[in-house]
Amino acid sequence: MDVDSTLIEQEVIEVLADFAGKGAEVAKVTERAMAGELDFAGSLRARVETLRGLDSSVIDRALEQISITRGARELISAVKGSGGFVGAVSGGFTQLLEPIAKELSLDFQRANNLEIVDGILTGEVIPPIIDKPAKATALLEWANQLGFGVDQTIAIGDGANDLDMMNAAGLSIGFGAKPRVRVAADLLIDSGDLSDVIALLGL
Repeated sequence: MDVDSTLIEQEVIEVLADFAGKGAEVAKVTERAMAGELDFAGSLRARVETLRGLDSSVIDRALEQISITRGARELISAVKGSGGFVGAVSGGFTQLLEPIAKELSLDFQRANNLEIVDGILTGEVIPPIIDKPAKATALLEWANQLGFGVDQTIAIGDGANDLDMMNAAGLSIGFGAKPRVRVAADLLIDSGDLSDVIALLGL
């Protein structure tokens, strides 16, 4: 599944940008990127640039502001309890996803990597960029690693950056989805509660 506005309730880049006094500016770019109006990689670099010069301690401060989406723990438990596996792939950042993935006992996680030099954010992202195609690649790699066919995979997301992953999956679920995702998804959940996916999967 996607992370920002799916597994968690926030957009991490916006939380970080608030510490630089650029939260509102970045939120507007994020909205356009998730609507598919902007190239994701370019918009990511532009948003991360606003973090240049921040102390890396803002990552821990941002983590304190992040809330796990309602029902996420129950969904993860249900999937894993039935012999399934759960992975999260994010256009956000490894530095924030790793502790979340550990807390939720996720089987896989992949995200972008913020460059930090001498404890300071440089405003750069270390390649490769986890963008729309990379999310689909992660889904397929994890399925192959586990020995599952693509028809046995499920992708959950909300924004245009999730469309390749959702198109690749055996079943796609739009969660609080943006317009382009609402058209493409097999199923839609608008309750804001990820545990609603449990019944959809018959678990």
